Amino acid sequence: MPVVIEDYNVSTGAKKSLPEWLPFVVGAVLVVQFAGLSIWQIRRGFEKIEQRDAFAEAGAFIHFASGDQVRAFEPIEVAGRFLPERQFLLENIIINSHYGYYILTPLELAPDQPLLVVNRGWIEKTGPIADLSSLAERIFLADSKVTVRGRVGSLPRAGMRMGEAIPARNEWPQLAVYPTLVELEQSLGREVEDFVLLMDPAEDAGFLRQWAPETLSAGKHFGYALQWFAMGAVLAGILIWNYRRRGAPRD
Repeated sequence: MPVVIEDYNVSTGAKKSLPEWLPFVVGAVLVVQFAGLSIWQIRRGFEKIEQRDAFAEAGAFIHFASGDQVRAFEPIEVAGRFLPERQFLLENIIINSHYGYYILTPLELAPDQPLLVVNRGWIEKTGPIADLSSLAERIFLADSKVTVRGRVGSLPRAGMRMGEAIPARNEWPQLAVYPTLVELEQSLGREVEDFVLLMDPAEDAGFLRQWAPETLSAGKHFGYALQWFAMGAVLAGILIWNYRRRGAPRD
């Protein structure tokens, strides 16, 4: 028996095109973003120049008291008492192609004042898993009144950080991965000063200390700024040319 196949048409309707104005809006947003990135790089470049100049200045150590205003890399001396039972091991710090830790030790200026976080320097990591009991012995120091000298600095920053900065543990010292001062405050249960003291290499209670401004030069920041500006200018030119060629976009 012959099979008869009937013809039929399925109407899907005309595809609706995107509004003609949409590429112009997206392009304008990108131009603004490129301009913002260019301005940010320029600011970072001038910050690097200020940091370099401040680090190069040689001066006497100035006594610091809680509440005093300080500037980046200013040499200061602080009197207080170390809290060796509340130290941090800042992980993933690479020096001379070796992994290790920065040792962060809080210094108590007075019981009713914020703690000052002192970076005592770098020690090399000796195994794939941190042996906290052995590390605690290596970084031990006496609980006594001291006067510490160093430069005003900050905590190292990471471009991207995975997971918690300070895993919840009841044991000390605590491992930390690029924490902020706020996170150190939360772990310590006390307020801390808004800067870190980079212990002077001449101090006895520290480890390897090679303090210097960040390695990325101001010139590279200005170069990146020029690249972002050029990308924004080219995109803006394309948008203007396309707009004038096609006329005002229609809905």
